[in-house]
Amino acid sequence: MINHSYGEIFTVHSTMVEGARVRLRGWQQAAVALGSSVGALLDPRRADLIAAFGETTGKPAFERVLERMKRNPQGRKILLDRPRVISKNVGQIQDLPENTFGAAYAKFMGSRNFSPDDRPPVRFMETDELAYVAMRAREVHDFWHTLFGLPTNLIGESALKVIEFEQMLLPMCFLSVVGGTARFSDKQRSLFYRHYFPWAVRAGLKSTDLMCVYYEKHFNEDLEEVRKRWGIIPAPSI
Repeated sequence: MINHSYGEIFTVHSTMVEGARVRLRGWQQAAVALGSSVGALLDPRRADLIAAFGETTGKPAFERVLERMKRNPQGRKILLDRPRVISKNVGQIQDLPENTFGAAYAKFMGSRNFSPDDRPPVRFMETDELAYVAMRAREVHDFWHTLFGLPTNLIGESALKVIEFEQMLLPMCFLSVVGGTARFSDKQRSLFYRHYFPWAVRAGLKSTDLMCVYYEKHFNEDLEEVRKRWGIIPAPSI
């Protein structure tokens, strides 16, 4: 039994300048947004292009998320601590009991050979606060995969983008759903719109404000208990 406070272990005060942030003028921002959107539609595997589109079109959405976090006690604590979801901070959670949220996340990442360090840095946000919110949204993505029980295939990613859009109203999420569903086979499209899309709409509306959850403080808690507490409806098993 592990008795540590994982929130304390994994809290890191860190600047968001992992790659130099770039201040864009209006026309430059529009050019980056257009170019990255076209590139991301042509190749959805380009995380850097998806990130660039999300940042250059998402400032109003991130500002709304930031204000929500400031009004929420947990959200304020997250903004104060600025925890980072990187390998040196989450490496120990694989030793947690099998039923815990932390162990489920470690299994999700390990079974896919994913690293939390693979996320591209934030480059186009104007302030440190907005840069952190954008990075936080990027880094909790796999927590949401774990909580909602969604795979990382095209259907699973598209369904999670529906939930992310409901939670943050990011244009990038809408574009990702459009781009993802355009690549579906007829069978995948039928499956998505009959089962996953209505579930994702319901799940996104029912769950708590997921950007105001300090996930790192709940790694050692039972997965089903945190799902109930946060109003998470797991994905349909089809």
